[in-house]
Amino acid sequence: MSKEARGLDVNVMGREFRVSCTDEERRDLLKAVDHLNSKMREIRDTGKIIGVERIAIMAALNIAHEYLSTRMDGGFDVGEFKRRMSNMQATIDQAMNGQDDLF
Repeated sequence: MSKEARGLDVNVMGREFRVSCTDEERRDLLKAVDHLNSKMREIRDTGKIIGVERIAIMAALNIAHEYLSTRMDGGFDVGEFKRRMSNMQATIDQAMNGQDDLF
């Protein structure tokens, strides 16, 4: 996989955007686009807010609120959890390296 950034075309509420990302970021970026589209459709379907820009701002505010809620007041920080799990996995892999020769 390449660490070089490439352009990726994404569709948000019927509008095309070109976003720069590496191959490693591609899957997570597409998940983020799906999440954003889902939130925007939720807001649009209530019928209370009209206009893609207003819907996008409300979706951004909702997503930011959800994110901050997980980090504040003793909330669970998913990003930190993933980093810690990756570090633990690397430590286990390093400790297990060469163990196959023992059996």
